[in-house]
Amino acid sequence: MKLIVDSETDKVLGASMCGPDAPEILQGLAVAVKAGATKAQFDSTVGIHPSAAEEFVTMRTLTRRVAAGKPKTNL
Repeated sequence: MKLIVDSETDKVLGASMCGPDAPEILQGLAVAVKAGATKAQFDSTVGIHPSAAEEFVTMRTLTRRVAAGKPKTNL
């Protein structure tokens, strides 16, 4: 699971997930992304427990930062 967040605006730009029920979970996240939700709004949401979907609202640790204008590639 991944959330892509703009560090300057805190706006959630996208999400990614692989696994069971991923299409249904991501469809719900698509509504939030389309509505312009921020990471702070995700963080303040109570997750449905027990479910994999709750992981998207409990992600608290930055795992990777990509500098603007310098895309990373593995090619």
